[in-house]
Amino acid sequence: MSVIITVTFSPCIDKSFSVSELIAEKKLRCGIPKTEPGGGGINVARVIRRLGGNAVAIYPSGGYTGKALDRMMAKEKVPVRSVKTENETRENVIVLETSTNQQFRFTMPAVDLKENEVKRILDRIEEMGIVDFIVVSGSLPSTVRTNIFPQLSAIAERKNAKLVVDTSGEALKMAVDQGVYLIKPNRSELAALAGRNNLQVVDIVQEARKIIKNKKCEIIVVSLNAAGAVLITKDKNIKITPPKVEVKSTVGAGDSMVAGIVLALSRHYNIETAVEYGIACGTAATLHPGTELCHKEDVEMLLMQIAPQSHRCFIADEQSI
Repeated sequence: MSVIITVTFSPCIDKSFSVSELIAEKKLRCGIPKTEPGGGGINVARVIRRLGGNAVAIYPSGGYTGKALDRMMAKEKVPVRSVKTENETRENVIVLETSTNQQFRFTMPAVDLKENEVKRILDRIEEMGIVDFIVVSGSLPSTVRTNIFPQLSAIAERKNAKLVVDTSGEALKMAVDQGVYLIKPNRSELAALAGRNNLQVVDIVQEARKIIKNKKCEIIVVSLNAAGAVLITKDKNIKITPPKVEVKSTVGAGDSMVAGIVLALSRHYNIETAVEYGIACGTAATLHPGTELCHKEDVEMLLMQIAPQSHRCFIADEQSI
């Protein structure tokens, strides 16, 4: 069985609830709140667990909210290797306005980590022994410099593990400079990585191929949100389109997609099938409100609609997306 670990440098607790209408200076009656663990790698580990796999989540955990986060992960039976920190774990808020069906996402600043705390996180990875996949997902606190990726890449190389990265900005640039197996940018993140202000759909494959050729990256999966994703390797470029669904929330859809891809790869699926599975997971996450993430039964139902060859096409022009 493959060993998967996820690393989250900026975890959180997500609180979601609904109101009929957001009105300033008025006492608003809210629906029953739901509280769940959050943060890129944490969500990836949670989804893998839901899908019948197993992943160890490594993350910093501080204060009262950090203890609550640890308890939530234990309740979901996700193995963790948390690092106690001086600063308290942040909380985010997601509000659904039921009168308009609009979702408002209030994201708190990432909590600063001290140098010794970052070192302990890296030590947790080293202590894991044999590892097949290291998934680093989510934003980085300002105190976690982007040169964290040389250290992560070196650990992955020593362990002969595949490093999967889902982040953005300078952190993503540093990751592909140092060496990664797979990244999952959206179109704007790919544009930034390519040094462009924006990126037309027709340019996705060309720019991704340049990155694969000139950097240290084997696979790029470009998320197109509801339109699916484009898989690019040195010799493949395939667009995979999900069925149309009624979207209730997009929170955690990207994390669910990464989880599906990594779990499928750990089960020795080929990369095309793994991305199909990931897209099914990402789409399944949008079927539920708040921070639900995906459910296995929804994934299996959607996968049956994605898998036929008619849903896959090679990118040729703007109309193909």
